[in-house]
Amino acid sequence: MNEADALDIFQAAIWTVLVSAGPAVAVAMVVGLVIALFQALTQVQEATLTFAPKIVAVLIAIGVSAPFVGSQISIFTNMVFSRIQSGF
Repeated sequence: MNEADALDIFQAAIWTVLVSAGPAVAVAMVVGLVIALFQALTQVQEATLTFAPKIVAVLIAIGVSAPFVGSQISIFTNMVFSRIQSGF
């Protein structure tokens, strides 16, 4: 294995992590922004108001995007194993 192979696998790993975490992070960001806007408009400063809906939304997003995330991880794993099998 040379540097180009290692960088290629590292790049694929980073991309897989970003794509896999993207849906949950995006939902958390949108829900947090909506709740922050609601709190600013109503001046209700309750800590659980930001925490509970965000957790529920992220869990729903993970459940909905699980097949996509699983396929991305499977594609990456198959790529790494095929490179190991072929000897890079």
